[in-house]
This record gives sequence, C-alpha cells and structure tokens, in this order.
Amino acid sequence: MTLALCLPLALAGCKRGMDDKPPPRANDAITIEPQASLITVPIHADVTGLAAALEKEIPRRLWSIDRPETPCVPSKRVKVVFVKIKTPTIKCRIVGEVNRGPLRMTGKGRDILLSMPLHAVVRAEDIGGVLKRETATADANAHATIRLKLGSDWTPRGTVDIRYDWTNAPHLDFLGQRIEFTDQADSKLKPVIARLERTLPGHLARLELRPQIERAWASAFTSLLLNEKNPPVWMRVTPEELQYGGYELQGNRLLLRLGLKTRTETFIGDRPTDPTPKPLPPVRPLEDEAGKLAFFIPVIADYRQLEPVLMRALRKRAQRPFDVPHLGPLIADFQKATIYGTNGGRIAVGVTFSARDKAGRMKPAHGTVWMTATPVNAENSRKVDFADFHVSGTTDAVGGDLLLRIANAPGMSATLALALGQNFEHDYQELLGKIARAIDDKREGDFMIRAQVRQARTGRIQASGKGLYLPVSAQGTASIVLRPQGHTPRP
Repeated sequence: MTLALCLPLALAGCKRGMDDKPPPRANDAITIEPQASLITVPIHADVTGLAAALEKEIPRRLWSIDRPETPCVPSKRVKVVFVKIKTPTIKCRIVGEVNRGPLRMTGKGRDILLSMPLHAVVRAEDIGGVLKRETATADANAHATIRLKLGSDWTPRGTVDIRYDWTNAPHLDFLGQRIEFTDQADSKLKPVIARLERTLPGHLARLELRPQIERAWASAFTSLLLNEKNPPVWMRVTPEELQYGGYELQGNRLLLRLGLKTRTETFIGDRPTDPTPKPLPPVRPLEDEAGKLAFFIPVIADYRQLEPVLMRALRKRAQRPFDVPHLGPLIADFQKATIYGTNGGRIAVGVTFSARDKAGRMKPAHGTVWMTATPVNAENSRKVDFADFHVSGTTDAVGGDLLLRIANAPGMSATLALALGQNFEHDYQELLGKIARAIDDKREGDFMIRAQVRQARTGRIQASGKGLYLPVSAQGTASIVLRPQGHTPRP
C-alpha cells in the first residue's frame, strides 16, 4: 500500500515505519575493470653496418687453384700413312685464384640477401713444354641468405645459406678439350659459410636489438594522462609479456614485430603510482595481431551538478498545485535539493520545501522529504532515466504527513525522473575527443604511444559515492615508439 492511497485518518499509520533520518551516504569509489591489450612495439635497426662488417670479415681471395701434372690433352690414336700410332698425353700445371668483388646487401621479407660477385682466373702453364701459358676467366654470383632467430633471451642469432650461379663456369678450352673447375666451389665455399655463422652473432649484437627491446619493456611501466580535468583520468600500463612475431626487411631497414601484452587500468583523480618494472621476460610467440588497445573510460556526473537542474524543474512544477488524493490541491514552495549516492547502487534525493492547502484549512508544513531512486539506461545508450522512486522519510519536518502526501502525489516522481534524467551524449562525445587528443602521439619518458580510438560502447549506468558513472569501453589501435637515445624530448 503506497502512501498516496492512505486515508487522512490513517496518515499516522502510513508514517509509522518511515525513517526520520536521511539515507546513508555511500563512500564507494568508482571501480573500473582492468583490460588486456596487445600493443605494437616496432623495433628498428639499420643493417648497413652489418654489410660493412661482413665486407671486412670475408677475405677478397676466396681460394687458390694449383693442379700440377694435369692431363690437358689426352692421348689418342692417329693414322699416319698405313700405321696407327698413339699420341702422348700432354700435361700441364693448372693454377689460378677465385676472388670476390664488393658485397651488396638487400632485404626482402625475412631474408637478408648478401650478393657476392666472384671472378676466377685460371692458367695452364708449361703445357707439354710446347706452350708456356693459356689463360681463361670465369665469373659467378654467390648469394648468401642470412636469416635471423631470436633466442629465448632476446639475443639475435643467424643462419647462413649460400648458393652461386656461374654466368661463365671456370674452364679451359685447349686443343678441343674443355677442362672445368666448378667442382672446387662447393668445398671451398663451405669454410666461408662456417666462418660467417661463427662471427654473425657478434655482428648482429652490434645492431643493439636487445638493448632497444629492454628499454621498450622497462619504459612501458608507466601511467598516461587521458583527461586533464573534470575529472582527471589516468591509464596505468602494466606490461605482462613481450611477444615476438618475426621481422621484416625493407632495404637496409630491419623491423622487429613485437606485441606488448599489458594490463590497462583506468584511475580517476590523482596520478596512480607507476607499476614497478620487472626484468625482461623470455621470448613468447605472438598470439594475435598486435596493435590492439582496450581500456575503460568514465563519463561522470557530479551529483552537485544535478541539484540546480532538479531545483529548476521543481520550481517550474510548483507553479501549478499538486493534486493530492483526499486532500485536494496543495501548493508547494521548494527551497533546496540535495543529491548523493546511497547504498544498493541508488541515489538519495532530499527535497526541502513548504506546503499548504489552497483553501487554508490545514496548517502549513515545512521540512525535508527523502527519496531514493535507481538510475537506468539501455545498453550502449547515453540517455539515463531514474526509476523505482521510493519515499523513505522526512527530517526536520513540521507537518511531515502533508509533505509525504505531496511527495507521493501523482506527478511528483515523474517530475523528479524527468529533471534528473541525463543525456550523456554531449559529455560522451567531448570525453572521446579529449581521449583521442591525449593519446595521439602521447610522450611519456623514453617512449611515445601512438593510439587511436576506433570503437567505443557505453555500459550500464552506476550510482557510486563519487557520482553517476557511465562506463565506456574503448577499443583502438596502439603502438609504442622508443625515443632514440641521446635525443632531447620536446618540452
């Protein structure tokens, strides 16, 4: 049975059980659920120095050729007049060398391609005591394919695969005999490959990939300012894992694809304490496409901002009498409205006003009537309504029964709901704009985060001790770019 249906003679009974104290104030803070993100961390390195190091590492003369007593012209039978005779085998000494030209390095996908031009000069000397020298040349291109691997400790390693193709295979054409020397290439190039693989880790270390990775990891333990005021909003980034998704070469530029798996937490008010950096964890494979940022941002209405709005609506409504069942029209004069959060996710509304009947048959009443209500909104809607109004009691009341009757009169709850109903659309769009500006090329210490909000959705409105909180889940793209060492950041 509602108070609006109480008969005048039963007013005392209706008031019995009503609280004469204001609803308790809630002190709960706005809690925002942490989100998981996988932020892109591109690590760049110039491999030009690698080519210069290998240029010094690989000798110009790759191998020498020295084959004494080589049959240059085999014996054969010839017919002279009527007699067949056998010609002697003509022997010679084969000497020469294979030299390489300047190295050329290019990148394609996951391969570092090392191009090595080869030039061979081969001479046949002391040819059967008949001819002193016969010379031939040959050219080839050797291609070394270097592939990088990251150890579990983020140390780069490499494998080398070498192949070659002779544009003119080294040989001698002598008296119709073709003598080739390509059979030596395989055995002679194997030591070159072995030497490269032994020295490659040291050269790769000079790319300083691991130091860059360590800096990126340590720098990401920080907090970013998303909104400067009204209210201040911070996003704390706590890295949990660093994932490796391979690399790509574009010319002389090496790009490591890393994904920083983080926990992003949103805080309202003062800057939170930065998380304590942890040591660089072992390599983990990239689980998903990197570059995804997820976090919650708050759209908050301070209860004090709602109080003048409610007062304007009540005073406008007071221009017409309240028609109270069994009492007739009553005149109300509203002086003050108090709003705050109370238990159970509800708001408390205290309205201080005076009331009298139009005919002057009843004593005027004065005091504060307390009501509670629940904020509601549809999923992904910024329009907020208030429902489930409940009159809880009066304080400092003279003629409190009369005040309660007006509070329960038809139209009062509708007036309150209409007045308190908020459309957060403007605040929502304004906050998204602030967030977008804040995280677009946001510098923090040694790194800069580049992020864009691609999608945002609103959740269910919540009444807390700090205000009305409309949670907004934001998703976007994000990457962390390290500031080069020795570079002075912009002020």
